[in-house]
Amino acid sequence: MEPAPRFSFGVIADVQYADADDGHDFWGCQRRYYRHSLRLLRAAVDAWAAERPPPAFVLQLGDCIDGVNARSGAAEAEAALGRVLEALGRLRVPVHHAWGNHELYNFSRARLAQSGLRSRPPPSAGPPAAPPGDCQAYHFCPAPRFRFVLLDGYELSPLGRDADSPQHRAALRLLREKNHNAELNSPAGLEEPRFVLFNGGFSQAQLDWFNDVLKFSDENQEKVVVMGHQPIHPDASNEVCLAWNYRDALSVIHSHQCVVCFLAGHLHHGAYCLDSHGVHHLTLEGVIETPPESNAFGTVYVYDDKMVLKGRERKVVDLGEMSSVPELDCICPSLKPLTLYVSLHG
Repeated sequence: MEPAPRFSFGVIADVQYADADDGHDFWGCQRRYYRHSLRLLRAAVDAWAAERPPPAFVLQLGDCIDGVNARSGAAEAEAALGRVLEALGRLRVPVHHAWGNHELYNFSRARLAQSGLRSRPPPSAGPPAAPPGDCQAYHFCPAPRFRFVLLDGYELSPLGRDADSPQHRAALRLLREKNHNAELNSPAGLEEPRFVLFNGGFSQAQLDWFNDVLKFSDENQEKVVVMGHQPIHPDASNEVCLAWNYRDALSVIHSHQCVVCFLAGHLHHGAYCLDSHGVHHLTLEGVIETPPESNAFGTVYVYDDKMVLKGRERKVVDLGEMSSVPELDCICPSLKPLTLYVSLHG
């Protein structure tokens, strides 16, 4: 009989709720179920609440409301956010929120810092809980020898910043150096297609802080799960949906032994890779492009030697021994179940 897990946690990405009729993505290819996404979120909350024992916490990996809300004005954006937070608030466990581009289409960083999307854990041992400034990055320890690190991939971005601020000007300058298109959301003709307005990057201060956290985890033999809105590995994304300076974040991870996986959203059809350093990169499928008869969320069960992610509807993912990694040719926008493995040995 398999032992009980040490703890579990829920995962969900890209709900992108709006009280609007169905639409399509930036390129007009993928259908988006704006109004129905809230129903799928509520179904996820009901499923988590019914689990025994319930998850210890939930990771909401960003873009919980859609940018179309902003077109209808601030009141509509606030109402949409209120409905999402009300749905998540039915959980009696903490919810950790990444900030994505769609939150920043609707609100300034200052407003988000005063909202229910500013999640912060209780203080724990180790390096400072968060980097300096208004960075929405932090770490927390839900159980002995396990640490979670949330990164802020839009700390370097014009989005959500005052147009007169030094941060806005510096980010826009960098973006325009890389992207000469009139439409900054377009990757057309770019040598580095990730340099678009709907992506962003990590400051050096955040990367230095991240390095200190991982150094502490190495020294204390902890296993670390890292998460953020944007993928940071090209094989767990397409060439567009990557963080601007993803290589810098990867370099920090690869200089340590403690990281077992990176969880992201942003790329709505999802992706997976096992990188050259044995780190698993899982990009979750987005709720917003999930048909009403399906769903896209999961629960991760953490054992002493493995993590098992049980997805609902779109994927079933088993995160266990690395030595048993199967062929992963089914990473695609399909409903086909998937099994993969992440070892916690070592």
